Amino acid sequence: MPGPPTPWRTRGRGLVCTGTEGAQRLGTLGLDLAAAAFALARRFAAGATLWCWSPEWPHHAQHIAVEFVHPVIVGKRALPAEAVEGADVTAVLRSLAVPGDVLAAVAPASDGHVASLLRRASAWGVTTMWVGAGRRPATGAADHVLWLDAPEAAWSGDLVLAYHVLWELTHVCFEHPGLLREEACTDEVCITCSDQARLGEVISLEDAGLATVRTASGAESVETTLVGPVQAGDLLLLHAGTAIGRVDG
Repeated sequence: MPGPPTPWRTRGRGLVCTGTEGAQRLGTLGLDLAAAAFALARRFAAGATLWCWSPEWPHHAQHIAVEFVHPVIVGKRALPAEAVEGADVTAVLRSLAVPGDVLAAVAPASDGHVASLLRRASAWGVTTMWVGAGRRPATGAADHVLWLDAPEAAWSGDLVLAYHVLWELTHVCFEHPGLLREEACTDEVCITCSDQARLGEVISLEDAGLATVRTASGAESVETTLVGPVQAGDLLLLHAGTAIGRVDG
């Protein structure tokens, strides 16, 4: 007789399931992985690059990039991904990342540098993922938080299992291309986002009270009188062409 149903099932030689044991190891991460994989598949379908970074565990960033670039299953497509390293990863990604890309950071919740870069990446139009174990980061720290409660998951193999399942589920999404098309807002004023402040990063200063900022939709000129003097690299909250607040970067 067949055994009881499990949350994950094996597909060919790939890993979507390790049975009950794997489900227990991943805990309640399943729904988060599914949502992240769906978002990632949509981004890849639109031409995104996945940037992977882990200041404390660089081997994890390299492993994620390899998972997507070199599929372990024959017939699966290679997807653009690259691990980034260096003394100033913010400067590197500022020059390389474009709107629609994805940044996956693997780090403990206590890493303030990671929190800062993920926050800044939103101003560049980059979708963010924070992968880790132990104490969770603050709510809203990334678009997708893929977290295991046990601190030892970072080196026990469970974290590797989690992002392998992320890779596998991303390819499952590609089997349903109709789901990958994102509907763009075509109204002159979007009802959903017209009253929402956006994040922008100052690129340069213009005349008194004006600055050029980078946003998810491109460079814009904004009025900065309300927030006082600004400089390149500052993060600002923008609404209707005006900077209405500052965000710690």
